Amino acid sequence: MKKAIITGITGQDGSYLAEFLLAKGYEIHGLIRRSSTFNTSRIDHIYVDPHDPEARLHLHYGDLSDGSQLSNLIYCEQPDEIYHLGAQSHVKVSFDAPEYTGDIVGLGTTRILEAIRKSGITTKFYQASSSEMFGSSPPPQNEQTPLAPQSPYAIAKVYAYWMTRNYREGYGIHASNGILFNHESQRRGETFVTRKITRAVANILAGKQKKLYLGNLDSKRDWGYAPEYVEAMWLMLQQEIPDDYVIGTGETHSVREFLMEACEYAGLDWQKYVQTDTRYFRPLEVDALIADASNAKKRLGWEPRITFKELVRIMVDADMGTLGLESPGESKTIYEKYGLDWADKGPLIWKREGGNELA
Repeated sequence: MKKAIITGITGQDGSYLAEFLLAKGYEIHGLIRRSSTFNTSRIDHIYVDPHDPEARLHLHYGDLSDGSQLSNLIYCEQPDEIYHLGAQSHVKVSFDAPEYTGDIVGLGTTRILEAIRKSGITTKFYQASSSEMFGSSPPPQNEQTPLAPQSPYAIAKVYAYWMTRNYREGYGIHASNGILFNHESQRRGETFVTRKITRAVANILAGKQKKLYLGNLDSKRDWGYAPEYVEAMWLMLQQEIPDDYVIGTGETHSVREFLMEACEYAGLDWQKYVQTDTRYFRPLEVDALIADASNAKKRLGWEPRITFKELVRIMVDADMGTLGLESPGESKTIYEKYGLDWADKGPLIWKREGGNELA
């Protein structure tokens, strides 16, 4: 049985990755922060009481600011794979808390890499890099595109990216950077713009919200479906030689397009409910991100399936369903179209041509 450590396991990506790896027979050890309130809602459905001898998901309290705790966890568990997804991942917040962002995003990665080096164990390391690192570099962006970060978050991710490469080249650690472009789902954090939009659509229909306040509607992003992206993470660590990979759809859509698509699907006129608020603008803006993921397709055999419109429909259906509203309900058809046996309660099972299961 393979063993994996996942930082950020309670986040969107961490929860999907945990489902994916459990379905493949892994034993999972997740790092979570101690809190006075429960913050494990995304993984509650896969959690098993640790007293159960069959339990394969284990949670450990810790923090990316605590290098000694990270070292102890890695040395004691000696995992086959480490997926480092934990971070302060909100770009706008990073302008308000740049020091904290640098400590957790940048130095947090260094602490894990140093723990691997000092422990002397043989493990494979995945670093969750970000398309935000490309910043002002013109699209499309691939592995050779110059990095031009435009936020404290992106700068911290660039630091972590280069530290990952440094430990790979300097110490021979099997360390790979996954440069993932925006990936969303119904588990996306509620302050991220896509989820903010789909929740607002549901709340407006339910009479719980009158207005939606947004920032720059012209920013363009390459939006994919998060459950697909965790497969790419896993594929990177199955390669004999570690490397860095851009992961995305190759399409770009503006925030306005996402907004219009969500409202139209739900039968709303977005212009009646949306107002621009300058407080949500960033001091430095990233105008457009478009992935050139041809290297991942060639070397990993990975490519996205869910389209932009399908992603929006899945998210709107989910948020409407949470409020007990009758949604248009196209999600079921979308799942069936791609052979996806999943209803946000795992396990995640993707089937490609020929019926081969990926998880």
